[in-house]
Amino acid sequence: MFFAKTPRLIQALMPAYTWRMPDEEPVMYLTFDDGPIPELTPWVLDTLQSCGAKATFFCVGDNVRKHPGIYKRILEEGHSVGNHTYNHLSGWKTEDVKYLNNVRQCARMVKSDLFRPPYGRLMPRQRDVLRKHYRIIMWDVLSGDYDANISPEQCLQNVIDHAQAGSIVVMHDSLKAERNLRHALPAILRHFGASGYRFARLE
Repeated sequence: MFFAKTPRLIQALMPAYTWRMPDEEPVMYLTFDDGPIPELTPWVLDTLQSCGAKATFFCVGDNVRKHPGIYKRILEEGHSVGNHTYNHLSGWKTEDVKYLNNVRQCARMVKSDLFRPPYGRLMPRQRDVLRKHYRIIMWDVLSGDYDANISPEQCLQNVIDHAQAGSIVVMHDSLKAERNLRHALPAILRHFGASGYRFARLE
């Protein structure tokens, strides 16, 4: 169970996080978590490039270590990157010092002041330390591409129904998301591109 649209109450209760961008113009911020991996990230990059779209990739440090060439391509093609911990840790299940050290380990490879916690889960102490060094990026639209219980069409519809100017949309360049993402991403780019939207990276 997940919220395709993050409730405004949750956003208001957690003002330390960035949930969406204050754009009045038709601009959308596509973000991809958990990569890079050779099975999917190059296809995502090809798809974005075909539409002139930019995006932000929240990278797992260990995946950057394994696939430095793909990470280099993300940067060379003008996308932004962010820290997503070195081992995709849940802040709720990880002791604070271990979690923060894992973020630092990722930071040696991913040079960025953007951070997204895996699963969107942080403990208060983790949050308070990280916000001194990072802009903590959450989202207002969750595609649900990782959920094997939803169809590719429902994944697409989650974005079409809820995204608007300034939305930060979460997708995943991971194997568990592949079926839904390969259907949804090109359709999202076509649908919103036809409505005059452009796709920008988070700075």
